[in-house]
Amino acid sequence: MRAIVLRERELVLGEVDEPVPGPGEVLLAVAATAVNRADLLQARGRHPAPEGESPIMGLEAAGVVAALGPGVAGWRVGDRVMALLAGGGYAERVAVPAGQLMAVPGSMPLERAAAVPEACLTAWLSLRRLTGLAQGEHLLIHAGASGVGLAAAAIGRGLGARVLGTTRSAAKAGAIAASGAEPLVLDGEGRFAADVRALTDGHGADVILDLVGAAHWEQNVACLAEGGRISVVGLVGGARAEVDLAALMAAQATVSVSSLRRRSRAEKAGLVADFAVWAGPRFEAGELQPHVHAELPLERAGEAHGLLAADATVGKVVLLIAGSETG
Repeated sequence: MRAIVLRERELVLGEVDEPVPGPGEVLLAVAATAVNRADLLQARGRHPAPEGESPIMGLEAAGVVAALGPGVAGWRVGDRVMALLAGGGYAERVAVPAGQLMAVPGSMPLERAAAVPEACLTAWLSLRRLTGLAQGEHLLIHAGASGVGLAAAAIGRGLGARVLGTTRSAAKAGAIAASGAEPLVLDGEGRFAADVRALTDGHGADVILDLVGAAHWEQNVACLAEGGRISVVGLVGGARAEVDLAALMAAQATVSVSSLRRRSRAEKAGLVADFAVWAGPRFEAGELQPHVHAELPLERAGEAHGLLAADATVGKVVLLIAGSETG
């Protein structure tokens, strides 16, 4: 089968063996996959796949069930599904644990469904599981125009929160506003704490979803409400920060740092099942929709990586697999 492989640090379309679904797995005929920053790191040799998982890049995909492994129940050949992956999405076929599948709503094309799993489940993990975002709370999302940022805004609103989203690009503020969040365009020094305090009448942010990391740490603590929670899920702004424990203690704060990819299959299955129950009706009603910046053929994966690396995207970049169903 065709797949994107690394050859001398270049992403090229090559031939690899087709996977065979093991017990509890299905074989997915991939119609589309989507690009994530973890893919960029993997391409540079800095974020390898977990042991026992496909070394091919791609953390999410949508397509049609092509075959069932031993012991699979609840899915049939021909079902339209989207999948959370630990790897393998940049290929014509991928073996997926059945617990990591979600049905694609009838009104949603597969190429758009490919942009759902990683972004939405990363946001769901942070907002529902780790921080317990509650109705009426203030949610601050960094990198608000990213795939995860826009998904988190929709999920945060669905959970009854007021949402603020930061960006360094004034051109992206409109997309954040369209998602239902209030945009905050950062100044050259990346300050935002005073604005968050002002917009919340001095209360501060109850929950901060941080896709940036160290660069925002000091300002995060400065704008955190009493009892506030910070969930760090990205480190594009650095991994090392000086921590004022006294400030965190004074705020009675909780900090979590999480990675979706390295969680166990059982954990992912529970997360997927929980999210699917909550999100299914919202997908059908159009309240929750993936944000796709561009669709490119699989062989242009290198170009897709370049768009993401240049921070030139709003939402996700999707890679289309030629010859697969995309309806």
